[in-house]
Amino acid sequence: MKKILFFTITSLALILSACAPATASNGDMPMNNDNSGMADGTPTPGSMMMENPEAAHMMEPITAPNVQPATEADGGQPLEYRLEDGVKVFELTTKAVQWEILDGVTVTAFTYNGTVPGPMIRVTEGDQVRVIVKNELPDPTTIHWHGVEVPNAMDGVPGVTQDPIQPGETFTYEFTAKPAGTFMYHSHYEGDVQVGAGLYAPFIIDPKEPDANPPVVDKTLMISEWRMTDGQTYAAMPMSGMEPNYFTINGKSFPATETITVKKGDLVRLRFIAIGQFIHPMHLHGVPFRIVATDGHPVPEVAQLTKDTVSVAPGERYDIEFVATETGQWMLHCHILHHTTNDNVEPGGLMLMIEVVE
Repeated sequence: MKKILFFTITSLALILSACAPATASNGDMPMNNDNSGMADGTPTPGSMMMENPEAAHMMEPITAPNVQPATEADGGQPLEYRLEDGVKVFELTTKAVQWEILDGVTVTAFTYNGTVPGPMIRVTEGDQVRVIVKNELPDPTTIHWHGVEVPNAMDGVPGVTQDPIQPGETFTYEFTAKPAGTFMYHSHYEGDVQVGAGLYAPFIIDPKEPDANPPVVDKTLMISEWRMTDGQTYAAMPMSGMEPNYFTINGKSFPATETITVKKGDLVRLRFIAIGQFIHPMHLHGVPFRIVATDGHPVPEVAQLTKDTVSVAPGERYDIEFVATETGQWMLHCHILHHTTNDNVEPGGLMLMIEVVE
């Protein structure tokens, strides 16, 4: 009986100890139990007291001196190049602009050439490519060629394969375009902030041998997230107080997203590219689709899945194809339904219309 009583008292003491408020010891950060700087118990952006200044920097508003409105309205448009001794030369400038994601909603964006996404670089497998990057941001940056097989020195990882491109400096990337497929390029410096702020763009490498049955419509859709609070832009992150409240396809939130118009009977290819930090199950109304490529690599016909929803995780690319068989307006949207809102108001976010006409 005494042994049972002893174990009961000991167990109760351990439970009470585990439930007691934490106290600081050995220099650990003390618990802040008064919820100062909190909204409903949730940390608000910029309010969290961080001992690590670099971590605190990630949660500050995205700013730059003398930010001007964007002069272009559409992102992801093909970038022109010039030929120099057989090399395709592209020029990019990183700069901050005021970018409208929705009528009346403008974010401070870090961009390539002033648009979100940045301009599409589209080349053919085997092309020699040179990209000259001028940094006009207030912070250093680099470019990573996501999925493209480049020499190690061109991989864009600061402190590993290159020094960061400092404000006002220029850096030149050069490589052979391979393999064929759907890829992207994006910042690899303070990616939590710079990628979420708009430093991303599509990179398409067409095969040397053209498709025997090319699609009539070929669209690239880059999926991302934003956080706007009290008129200020923050990097959207999967952490309390930093969750996104706007969601964009090619830099726009519904109803500002593009309507894709196709003819009945057209073969349509959509290239999904997830560049944010959240997964997005993209669902197509009206017809099923086939997954013909993943992460830039073709899927053999016998292995192609037929689906109407595909989950696109951060960094992934999926090429899907379908034949437009029924006329009308058909919706394409994320099936995490909060992602189809604008600041918690439906409809919005990751939605666009595919209009099939005769």
